[in-house]
Amino acid sequence: MRNDLAERRAERGWSQGRLAEELGVSRQTVISLEKGRFDPSLPLAFRIAALFGCRIEDVFAPDGD
Repeated sequence: MRNDLAERRAERGWSQGRLAEELGVSRQTVISLEKGRFDPSLPLAFRIAALFGCRIEDVFAPDGD
């Protein structure tokens, strides 16, 4: 799954650690999400979308799209 999490984080001037704090996850989780090594659980995807004020599908997309 592709995502633009790193770009959205950078637009806010946040470090990976800050994003991790905002989401209630570890910095390693944020790193794995940004690198596409980890797909978020549905509750985490909803938290990410809510944090950035958008829909889940605005942040995450299947690899083929």
